[in-house]
Amino acid sequence: MRVKLEDRQTLSVQEIAESSGRVMQNVEKVIVGKHDAVRLTLVAVLCSGHVLIEDVPGVGKTVLTKSIARSIGCTFKRIQFTPDLLPSDVTGVSIFNQASATFEFRAGPIMSQFVLADEINRATPKTQSALLEAMEENQVTVDGVTYFLPRPFLVMATQNPIEYEGTFPLPEAQLDRFMLNISMGYPSPADEVIILDRQQISHPFDSLEQILSDEDLQAMQARVREVRVEHEMREYIVAIVAATRQHQHVYLGASPRGSLALFHAAQAMAAVQGRDLPSRCSATASSSRRLRACAAPRRPPCWMMC
Repeated sequence: MRVKLEDRQTLSVQEIAESSGRVMQNVEKVIVGKHDAVRLTLVAVLCSGHVLIEDVPGVGKTVLTKSIARSIGCTFKRIQFTPDLLPSDVTGVSIFNQASATFEFRAGPIMSQFVLADEINRATPKTQSALLEAMEENQVTVDGVTYFLPRPFLVMATQNPIEYEGTFPLPEAQLDRFMLNISMGYPSPADEVIILDRQQISHPFDSLEQILSDEDLQAMQARVREVRVEHEMREYIVAIVAATRQHQHVYLGASPRGSLALFHAAQAMAAVQGRDLPSRCSATASSSRRLRACAAPRRPPCWMMC
């Protein structure tokens, strides 16, 4: 059943928590036993953040994205990243129309509300860079013309952490644009039995219903930004980020974008939990996003847990 929120003047955090709970419950008809992953993804959605899912094939990375998009009633496009994919295959291209003697823009799959960048590290750096402007500024520029992306806009990217042959590691500039880094992991034996039961006849995604609309989501996003954060909490968040910059084994700590991401994630986590004021527990829970930091030279980049 649809939850109609767009006509209401103001939303309470309790209403956001109720609506978020219904979306999570709906998604978990498909994604079994991964409540934390579903909740963190929804937190990113409420913050207009982007998500990077690193996990082995077959654990539901793609289905998670599609399920959330369908539950919220947003448009969805999937981009399968390969070494021969071009930037214009992502953003779109201008095509000459002989009849009108003008160039016409043919939008690429990035012109969607929810975009799945599947196996993003298999594309070349040139193609990966096509996402940078879109992820940060919600727009793309093609042939000198700027096109604004639809709202809400979210990129969910996946990559396989065990196969690196023929891949191109994401640069720090792009990794820094992801608000969350999530690993789903294998289901427990009991959950895997449930998966077998639910998919015996058909896939539960086929009968997944819409819970919200994109207008509802935008109203919830606006209300989340109004969640009050005490000065002490702001100092706590800055202290977490500053620690990544001062550690002797870290040469590149989290950027101010990391502080903002943790700040907004704490707001969204509090709203999902039905509270008007984030606690340290909210900030710490949302910090499962893993602040991006690079280890000292001669050691590979690492994800530093807060």
